Amino acid sequence: MMIVNNKGELWYNKICYKCAYGKNGFIKFKKEGDGCTPIGTFHINKLFLRKDRIKTINTKIKTIPIVKNMAWEDNPRKKNYNKLITLPKNSHRERLYRKDHLYDLILVVEYNTKKIIKGKGSAIFIHIAKPKYKPTQGCVVLAKKDFLHLLKKIKRKEKIKIVG
Repeated sequence: MMIVNNKGELWYNKICYKCAYGKNGFIKFKKEGDGCTPIGTFHINKLFLRKDRIKTINTKIKTIPIVKNMAWEDNPRKKNYNKLITLPKNSHRERLYRKDHLYDLILVVEYNTKKIIKGKGSAIFIHIAKPKYKPTQGCVVLAKKDFLHLLKKIKRKEKIKIVG
């Protein structure tokens, strides 16, 4: 199990990786747009990746290639809230196919994904960090080299415990 704490650490099997998290810290009762990372234990069972940028990957996690029209619905008023969607051309959802490299690797944190509660928070991912580990809107982020190292180690149906 991965463990994330408020010291900017993600631990897995006695290995510590530097990470960043929500700009407003951690929260037990997350709301859409609060800038917080949700506290709890969540499943991780899929990895989205940019195959045009990362040619080979060594992981046991199910992988899904990111294509240009992929996005994650983050509008609580939409019926597909907190789900993977296909976009029309000029949409403003949480695009997965980006010009920057932040979403070249995305592990989906299964937060609010089974019985989705609108407004409880969406698009909680582990993805690649910005320079200097800039805080996120709620995701956990790692350096690309650490992310690739972690992917080699984690099990097929992994969990993450966010303790704050």
